[in-house]
Order: sequence, then structure tokens, then C-alpha cells
Amino acid sequence: MSSFLASLSAPFFHLLGSLLTRLAAVLEPVAGASATAAAVVVFTALVRLAMHPLARSAARGEQTRVRLAPRLAELQRRYGGDPERLRREAGALYAREGASPLSGCLPTLVQLPVFFVMYRLFASGDGGAGLLDHTLLGAPLGERWSDALAHGGPAGAQGLVYLGLFAAVAAVATWSYRRGRASVAKAAAAQPVADGTPGAGAVTAMTKVAPLLAFGTLVTAAVVPLAAGLYLVTTTTWTAVERAVLQRGGRAERTA
Repeated sequence: MSSFLASLSAPFFHLLGSLLTRLAAVLEPVAGASATAAAVVVFTALVRLAMHPLARSAARGEQTRVRLAPRLAELQRRYGGDPERLRREAGALYAREGASPLSGCLPTLVQLPVFFVMYRLFASGDGGAGLLDHTLLGAPLGERWSDALAHGGPAGAQGLVYLGLFAAVAAVATWSYRRGRASVAKAAAAQPVADGTPGAGAVTAMTKVAPLLAFGTLVTAAVVPLAAGLYLVTTTTWTAVERAVLQRGGRAERTA
């Protein structure tokens, strides 16, 4: 089964690898020997830009959930002793508003296969064309932090590249964590989603876990190939900035 799936996905990964190679050729006059590393960053940003409408949809779903939270809490107060009635009334509320209790989660789930494909492309080099044979400031894109430590230690030429990568990931993770904690606290203060309403469990779990996921990227970057690490820091930075912009835009719409 795995070999069958690999045969089906091979042409797709080859296409992505070809696009990445062409982008690297365009960037070579500016980035020189690090053109492929620069192409990884630019290519990731372009893919995230293409998926921005999904991110906007997820943000609107989250804003709807927060807006309806007081009314859901009122339903919980009135029908807390009758779970079946509570579910019907909550479902009717969402229907009247033209929303879904999972509207903030589904667009995110749709994006997950794209993230997986991108990660595999940079982690395995399945796109061909010697993707992982190139370097970033002398550090091979196909090697890991452990390889860099074996060639000069953490203060060596390759080790310094990874230290810069880790510093960038840590900065983004810390910023995302602080913003996530603040958002969760604000949503809880505004009125939590009632436990008996549709989708409440999934929403509550995601809001609690999401702020912590940012630091998982730091651990991952230490064990994956450098190309995959560049992808991770680019996509997590994009996510952090995108969320900040969308949340600010949502607040502006509510106060307008």
C-alpha cells in the first residue's frame, strides 16, 4: 500500500521539486550559493499566501464563536439539565447565524495535508533535482543539527547556522505563546463555550493546546534536515503574523 501511494505521489513531488529548482535559479543572482535555501523560504511563503483565504475563513469562524459565546452560555443556564434540548437549541442558534460550531476548525484541518506535503518535500528531498545537496552558508540542507555538531561543534560554521535558526524559531514560538495565552484568557473571560453544546469539546481542546504547539517546532527543527527547518520557521512565522493581522482586523470590524 505504501509503495502504491509513493508511486502516485512521485509525479506531484517531482513537479514541486521542479518549481523549487526554477525559483532557486531566479534567486541565484541575489542569494548565490544559498539560492536553494532562499527558494525554500520564498516557495513556502507563496504557498501560504495562496492558502490565506482558508486562514481568513478560520478567523471568521473563531470570531463567530466568541460573538455567540454569551448566548450559548445563556442556553446552558436555561437548558443545562436537558442535554438533548441544549444541543437542539444551540444547533438552532448556529443555524440562524449561518455558522457552525466547528467553523473555526475545519479550514485549519483542510490546510493540514498541504503542510504535510510541503514538510515531506523538504525533509526527504522527494522532489529530486538534488534539493538537499545544496547549502545555506556552508551548512548542507540535507543534514541535521547532530551533523553540524560533528563538524565544528555548536560554535562552528555549520553550528552557527543552526543557532540562528533556533533563535528565530524560539522568538516566533515565544511571541505566539504569549499571544495565544492572552487570546485564550480573553475568550474565557468573555464567556466560555458551554460544555454541552456541539463542538465545545473540540474547540476547548484546541484553544488549550494551540499556544503550546509553538514550542514543539523548536524541538522538531533540531532533529529534521535543515531544509525542513527552514520550512518550519517560515511557515510558523507566517502563521504568527497572519493571526495577529486577522485578529486585529476582526477587532476593527467589531468596533466599526
